[in-house]
Amino acid sequence: IVWIFAMRILMIVTSLVSYFINDWYFTGQLADKKEFDPEHPLTVLVWLTSIVCIGATYLASWLLLGDIQIAGKAQPQLWWILSTIISCGTIAGALIPEFTKVFTSTSCRHVREIVTASEHGGASLNVLSGLVAGNFSAFWEGLTMMVLMFVSGLLAVHPSVTALMPAEYAFAAPIFAFGLVAFGFLGMGPVTIAVDSFGPVSDNAQSVYELSRIESIPGLKDEIKKDFGFTPDFDSAKHNLEKNDGAGNTFKATAKPVLIGTAVVGATTMIFGIILMLGKAEAGGIEAVISNLSLIHPTIVLGLLMGGAVIYWFTGASKQAVVTGAYGAVVYIKKNMNLDAATASIKDSKEVVKICTIYAQKGMFNIFIAVFCFALSFAFFNPYFFIGYLISIAIFGLYQAIFMANAGGAWDNAKKIVEVDLKAKGTELHDASIVGDTVGDPFKDTSSVALNPVIKFTTLFGMLAIELSLIINNPVINAVLAVVFGLASAFMVWRSFYMMRIDQPMLTSADFEKVEA
Repeated sequence: IVWIFAMRILMIVTSLVSYFINDWYFTGQLADKKEFDPEHPLTVLVWLTSIVCIGATYLASWLLLGDIQIAGKAQPQLWWILSTIISCGTIAGALIPEFTKVFTSTSCRHVREIVTASEHGGASLNVLSGLVAGNFSAFWEGLTMMVLMFVSGLLAVHPSVTALMPAEYAFAAPIFAFGLVAFGFLGMGPVTIAVDSFGPVSDNAQSVYELSRIESIPGLKDEIKKDFGFTPDFDSAKHNLEKNDGAGNTFKATAKPVLIGTAVVGATTMIFGIILMLGKAEAGGIEAVISNLSLIHPTIVLGLLMGGAVIYWFTGASKQAVVTGAYGAVVYIKKNMNLDAATASIKDSKEVVKICTIYAQKGMFNIFIAVFCFALSFAFFNPYFFIGYLISIAIFGLYQAIFMANAGGAWDNAKKIVEVDLKAKGTELHDASIVGDTVGDPFKDTSSVALNPVIKFTTLFGMLAIELSLIINNPVINAVLAVVFGLASAFMVWRSFYMMRIDQPMLTSADFEKVEA
């Protein structure tokens, strides 16, 4: 216990130390430069934190566990084995962002291929090329997690680790190792949040600059020269803000797979918690529970199928809210706003924000209630069905989130290449890249990021529901609760299909005849 808390404290301290070292170094190196790669300092920060954190982990583990004894027997190798296991998570927190950059950075081949495909293929090939980048990224990042978890599982069967486990749960040492990997993942948490925050800050800085129209204010250059002693270079400022926005898009993308990875790896330990809970309630103990988890039992297979279905419903429902809200906003803009005006009406702008906010809240309420009721219904219905459901939610959710986040980031930065590197705003190529970016926004900023709390939320509430069902211990009451919550979730799913749609009749041929006339 002391070791675990020490690791947590050290991870925060090493993150802070790495940040200040990185800040000191790059401030000295880049303070006077007008041109530099904004991704480089952030990349160095991630790797520096990972290296310092791993070094501190081995040192502290040696000091705390070097001479530890378990049941009167010395375990001189335990310190480096536990350090290596937890470091698998720390390394993942650095490797996964690197793989994400391979598919989302403005300098990577995949993003540049999207631009190339768009040049002659237009928006259709832009979208298809982005989907390819997202699919490939899910393969490599999933493979990275699998390899590191495999290493931790191999180390977990070492006698010094199994000695930590109660005799009846010695078989669960790999699950303990997976929990430590998730803990190592979280060790990069402060830096992951820091580089992720760079994204929205740089994005909003660039938006504020454009909306301010500062370069069009008469006499402003002379006023700034008089008051502050320098002549502003608005063209350079705009260029650098857009470059920073591109780097921000990349690092917003790098954080999402790390966070979803913590949810998935952590879910494995939560699922094992459910298994232990069932082991105490079953007459045959933990052996009976393990036997019931076999794939020859239909409840597990059905749960796996249900989890995948819910993930795809969830991503569809979250994007449906975006589609409906965006449609309402566009209709309002076309009817009420002059798109040729130099400035927008504040009143109209507020109305557009209101429309988008209303649909976002409707979608959030609908999805939250459905996910909540799904978890409770399945937990009361059958605990083994629910375990299969949780495993499926975690696996399908992992790959769906990585795919959507990285595809969205690739589309976003393809547009940034067109705007910053090619300076091709207003061209057909730019129009095609805008279509890809528009498709990518609900991918990376809505559905993918929301899968992280969905996995954690489902696992947590499911555990509580299963414990409650075991306390009730009445098949009739549990069945009634499963049906009630199941009907509630079914209603919310139906509502997402039919009540969150665009409220507009389908076009007919007569509409086009009127246009031609």
